[in-house]
Amino acid sequence: MTDSAFNLPPDLAAKADPRLTADDERHFAAVSRALDEHVAALDDRLAEERRKPGGRGQAALDRDLEVHRLSARRRALSRYGRDLCLGRIVPAHGAPVYIGRFGLTDSDGRRLLVDWRAPAAEPFFAATHTTPMGLASRRRYRWTDGRVTDYWDEAFTPEGLATSHAALDDQSAFIASLGASRSPRMRDVLATIQADQDAIIRADSTGALIVDGGPGTGKTVVALHRAAYLIYADPALGAGRGGVLFVGPHQPYLDYVGDVLPSLGEESVQTCMLRSLVAEGADAGVETHEAVARLKADARMVDAIEPAVAFYEEPPRKTLLVDTPWADLPLTAADWTEAFASAEPGAPHNEARDQVWETVLDILADKVDEEVVPPHLLRRALEQNAGLRHAFQRAWPLVDAAVLVADLWSVPAYLRRCAPWLSAAEVALLQRADPRAWTTADLPLLDAARRRLGDPQASRRRRGHERTLAAEREYMGEVVERFKEAGDELMQWLDGEDLRNSLVDEAVLERPDPDVLAGPFAHVIVDEAQELTDAEWRMLLARCPSRSFTVVGDRAQARRGFTESWEQRLKRVGLRDIRLASLTVNYRTPAEVMAEAEPVIRAALPDANVPTSLRESGVPVRRGRTGELDAVLDEWLAGHAEGVAVVIGASPSTPRPRVRALTPETVKGLEFDLVVLVDPDRFGEGIAGAVDRYVSMTRATQQLVVLTS
Repeated sequence: MTDSAFNLPPDLAAKADPRLTADDERHFAAVSRALDEHVAALDDRLAEERRKPGGRGQAALDRDLEVHRLSARRRALSRYGRDLCLGRIVPAHGAPVYIGRFGLTDSDGRRLLVDWRAPAAEPFFAATHTTPMGLASRRRYRWTDGRVTDYWDEAFTPEGLATSHAALDDQSAFIASLGASRSPRMRDVLATIQADQDAIIRADSTGALIVDGGPGTGKTVVALHRAAYLIYADPALGAGRGGVLFVGPHQPYLDYVGDVLPSLGEESVQTCMLRSLVAEGADAGVETHEAVARLKADARMVDAIEPAVAFYEEPPRKTLLVDTPWADLPLTAADWTEAFASAEPGAPHNEARDQVWETVLDILADKVDEEVVPPHLLRRALEQNAGLRHAFQRAWPLVDAAVLVADLWSVPAYLRRCAPWLSAAEVALLQRADPRAWTTADLPLLDAARRRLGDPQASRRRRGHERTLAAEREYMGEVVERFKEAGDELMQWLDGEDLRNSLVDEAVLERPDPDVLAGPFAHVIVDEAQELTDAEWRMLLARCPSRSFTVVGDRAQARRGFTESWEQRLKRVGLRDIRLASLTVNYRTPAEVMAEAEPVIRAALPDANVPTSLRESGVPVRRGRTGELDAVLDEWLAGHAEGVAVVIGASPSTPRPRVRALTPETVKGLEFDLVVLVDPDRFGEGIAGAVDRYVSMTRATQQLVVLTS
């Protein structure tokens, strides 16, 4: 690219002075050349890998992993041009350092961009005028369509101001000097807010870090940067260690996350909604009965899964006579107990079944003298004994998780046995005509049941594997024998059995598709965490044995209410080593909007942690009638060439570009230039209604319009 990287609007023409941008122009040109070289080199390596023979087993896996790694790197490089660069820092003593979305070197090994997550890049985010971290100056760029459309300079020392040729317009001068016309509170915030967020992003992954903050405080941005940073910097989360799971509240939010994470240099973070952790979650409805939802939200209901499964692991109390061609063999109650106790501790019920079955066969085989009956004949007779197999199926049946949970909602005696703390009225309340009409409240129980039971098809697959491997060994055995008969000296030297086993191709085995959300994960980041029930927390804890969490949320945005502290809630659900980081300044939502939103939430939650807005937009909150919706949208679109609007509580009569229609629940975690609320009083009463109105109002970054009937 030979054209200028700068395309500043007329009102910023002073910033286009070549003395201010010449160094950047030269550096951006070098970045463009290096990107082209790297992409070309990656294309060559990908072509080479794809030309290699596919192979089998580990060789095939290694090749596929390398192709995946190279392809991901190429996608990352191709996503950007010069706009890969975020900004630059100039040390008090040293050459400028340019910070990128990821690191980049040229063909001579010269570092062109330092990855924003690297320690060397930390001053770009964390330096303040109180603690400049050795910087003389800092420059940040705004990119639009691959061109710089604005940039801001900060000088941390008088020398930095003189030597960096800083371009100080009103906004950047205010940032650099902290703006004498603003209040001391605002100056303090601008001096520390970015450093505070960077400290959260770079905090280590041990224990549970709570990122608490109200609307517009940057919680989600911090969470996304933290995900990318931990993958890059924390060796405990590296390749093969489990990685990071990012849990969001709804699909529009995950779409946003999916766009942002690659821009931070990271594509390996696994993202999902909580409902996606369970197969039944795709079609699960909302539990509308408040009392039922409250009962199922209790973690004790998840604990009820253990006795529900244990019911199917009780050894028979009567002796079974197993008839064989040689003798009737007794399988006593003590024998049953011994066999059931042989299941490996922690093994899922369905997957332990084969182990218990093998123990039953061993116990019966020990009752017959090997000199009387050859062991392989006896074992074959026992395996084929219909009476024994039927008795074992009844004693240790294969159990499906959905069937087990459905039985809780359709067999009152079973539920009373598994959840004895429930009253008779509560047991009756939990029964339903269609026990498989799943709601989101059922998902933690289904998840716990599936983990405790395991795959009911695992035993079938294992037997199929054994048959396939036996056939492979038999075939390879024939091959070895033919070589021996042909007099091949190498075959005479090798041991036939070892060779037979080594030649078996396990790639022919049937393997189930892996459940990428089953874990274990090395770290879990959960946004909008204030909405999780105790039972839902169990789903996440089961996937992260290390208990390494980033918990992002706002107690004031909990639709069911949140009367405890974060520490109390997390300790109760099983997390330890808890740290709290608070974000208290709202730099997204204008003060005019927050002035309208604060009374809404305080009416329901007087102690709500409402953040203080940093800025005023100069645009008052507008009110009108619902019939004006289309006119409001058309007027805004005509006056704003950029930006996105959202309508909450209704849909426009016709679709419009840059206008979305969402609900109060699906708007969480997102932000829009214009927010139009339609009949917000119809969002509901109590805490849930107040939270929905508060969340909806505080999505606005520029203007809020409230329309009522």
